[in-house]
Amino acid sequence: MRRRGASFRRSGKRSALAVGTVALIVAIAALTQAQAVPNGLAEANSALQAGQADKALSLLQSLPDDEAGSAQAHNLKCRVLYTLEQWEPAAKECERAVKLDDKNSMEHLWLGRALGEMADKASFVTAYGLAKRARAEFERAVDLDEHNAEALADLGEFYSAAPGVVGGGSDKAAAIAAKLDHVDPARAHELRSGICQENRDFVMAEQEMKQAIAVSPHPAFQWMRLASFYRKHQRWTEMESAVQSGMTAAERDRHASVALFNGASVLVKANRDPELAKRLLQMYLASPTSTEEAPTFVAHVCMARLKAQSGDAPGAREERAEALALADGYKPARDLKF
Repeated sequence: MRRRGASFRRSGKRSALAVGTVALIVAIAALTQAQAVPNGLAEANSALQAGQADKALSLLQSLPDDEAGSAQAHNLKCRVLYTLEQWEPAAKECERAVKLDDKNSMEHLWLGRALGEMADKASFVTAYGLAKRARAEFERAVDLDEHNAEALADLGEFYSAAPGVVGGGSDKAAAIAAKLDHVDPARAHELRSGICQENRDFVMAEQEMKQAIAVSPHPAFQWMRLASFYRKHQRWTEMESAVQSGMTAAERDRHASVALFNGASVLVKANRDPELAKRLLQMYLASPTSTEEAPTFVAHVCMARLKAQSGDAPGAREERAEALALADGYKPARDLKF
């Protein structure tokens, strides 16, 4: 934000004091006005992090023309639509952001993510082109900022999972892991675990995940990823133990509350311990550090399903209402029937 200031000529002690008093009054008035009129983009981002999708969209629509047409505004709208799982509209907004700010690594990363989700839902022929475009955006994000750990991780995961025809390859993924060693060692081990899983070396994949836990400053995330690994291999006792370890780590780390949501998701997918899944979701919803990575309206939908499964129809309807109050356009919430 541009700082405004004023200069004045000193013509004696009395006049200088008078001018200084006026300047102080003006400064206080300006500060009060600035506090009374919050930054619309910052407020929209806060709403997004809190899972208030409808509020975020409303704030973005009410921005002045100069702000509404900015790359940041289009990126924020892309991310809100992304949380609503409206992939194509999200991609269009991210494309606008990239056109306005082609040198921004995060703008390209989000466009790649939206295109990747579109590819996952598209027909084979359409998915081919979308996947190549997503790869190009991830690569561009890394080219623009070689220290962007999120971009490196997403590109590495793409290389690891995608077939060679769209630019994938385990050698490429391994090269990205080597770069991550110097930026985010925990993500580097996670990526190597993914590479090992693609190569069906599950023993080494497990070891890499355990190394990720050992080096991570926020190990709750890696515990839940290890739990997900155990779920895929139906190692239920170890999965539940990893979820418990992740919950304990998250309770000690206010920056890792989203790991609680991740742990609940693992249990739901495994159809195991629904009561613990509900507890984890309740802990996440009560946390002051919710994030767009796990929108609160999605957590309410998960809670609604769990309550419905346990026979608590009124509670399920209440959770559905909570979700729709935050994101009326979220189709999974609208489709719930109790």
